Amino acid sequence: MSALRNLAGQAAIYGLSSIVARFLNYLLTPLYTSKGVFPPADYGVITALYAWTALLNVVLTYGMETAFFRFANKSGEAGDRAYATAGFALLATSSIFMLAAGFTAQSIAGGLGYPGHAFSVLMLVGIIGIDAITTLPMARLRSQGRPWRFAAINITSVLVNIGLSLFFIGYCMRSYNAGESNALIDAVYDPDLGVGYVFLINLVSSGVKLLLLLPSFPRPAWYDKALLRPMLVFGAPLLVAGLAGMVNETADRILLKWLLPADTADTQIGIYGACYKLAILITLFIQAFRFAAEPFFFSQAEDPKARETFAKLMNWSVAFMMTAFLTVMLFLDLFKWFIPNEAYHVGLRVVPILMLANVFLGIYYNQSVWYKLTDRTRWGGTIALFGAGVTLLLNFLLIPRIGYLGSAWATLACYGGMTVMSHLLGQHYWPVPYQVTRVLLYMAVGVFLWWGVEQLPLEGALNYAVRAVVLLGFMTVAWRVERPSVRPLSP
Repeated sequence: MSALRNLAGQAAIYGLSSIVARFLNYLLTPLYTSKGVFPPADYGVITALYAWTALLNVVLTYGMETAFFRFANKSGEAGDRAYATAGFALLATSSIFMLAAGFTAQSIAGGLGYPGHAFSVLMLVGIIGIDAITTLPMARLRSQGRPWRFAAINITSVLVNIGLSLFFIGYCMRSYNAGESNALIDAVYDPDLGVGYVFLINLVSSGVKLLLLLPSFPRPAWYDKALLRPMLVFGAPLLVAGLAGMVNETADRILLKWLLPADTADTQIGIYGACYKLAILITLFIQAFRFAAEPFFFSQAEDPKARETFAKLMNWSVAFMMTAFLTVMLFLDLFKWFIPNEAYHVGLRVVPILMLANVFLGIYYNQSVWYKLTDRTRWGGTIALFGAGVTLLLNFLLIPRIGYLGSAWATLACYGGMTVMSHLLGQHYWPVPYQVTRVLLYMAVGVFLWWGVEQLPLEGALNYAVRAVVLLGFMTVAWRVERPSVRPLSP
């Protein structure tokens, strides 16, 4: 069986679990944005605070996940020493963070511009710390090829989140806001918490994941002090790259708070954050791909046909991402009801821009194999810093002029620039025979098909039929072109 089929088998499980878990989480967006729950201004608070979560999670894991994969692979063993060394380091630093930030939550909330949301910040501190602690146990499950346990833990945690959200927000909050109440609501619901319920529920679900992973935690006897320094050295550039990457991904929602008028900022962030979620199909694919691909890349590094395999994988991933792009854009008038409150729909014009940006991000993650396998992780940091510079510059220039639309264009410019820079460097240091023309054709044809259909004066059933035919036609052509690459590679 070919290496690509092996990866597909792993990705099918990791991907399914990740997709199911994240899709279930995404189903909270219609709940949060529905009438009678959170108006755009309140959803803007949630969006802005969660943007800080992504940044701090990178800081608190400081490249140790990838360092674990690298050193476990180098040892040729189960990686117990690498696992314990990285795991105990993360446990120590995350515990210090939670204690320090927990005691200063009120000051942090004021510094972020949300002095009335100290409780939410306190819950957020717990979420960030627990997520960092559980990073290594979840990574080890991937390294050991245990996707079913990985899937079960992920989905259980998400189901807890969904269940509590449906009860406290979907039932208690909605009923209370509608002027309805009963003994149960009076006993368990506190309307003063408001958006704090979102963070409290997330903390509980993160705690469930931690409990499920306790049996998998490393043994102290495995800890190797001498191994810590080389792992930190390997991970340091990845910390820079990851931090810069999160700046690229989340700085827009943070900067909107400070660059827009104070009386409209939270509303604009809420609209932008909700519409960003419509790129769900591409972001789900990228997440599933990253879970399965990183250990796959390291395991295939010594295969003489590895570079050919990676090039074919790029074709498949771009074809899939552009299929997701077409699916959403051709049927956006249906997908928009994923956000049931029309007050958010004014932001739909950012969707195609953000989806194309995420296609470039997926390509970049695929390309990142070159600096990871050659231990040139400093280049990953350099590329991400370049992207961060583009993100910050364009957001500062465009937000005051065109609001969150400027953030969308900045995101596209950032990921597009990073992709080009990574490709040029990668072809110099560790060439992979990517079929650039084919990749660009997939992207160009996808955008052209969407634009062309939008120009047709069609309505009703005929409109949807034409769009479905266009989508199926693109998928069929892509499948016929790429199908030979899943056959076993010749010896």
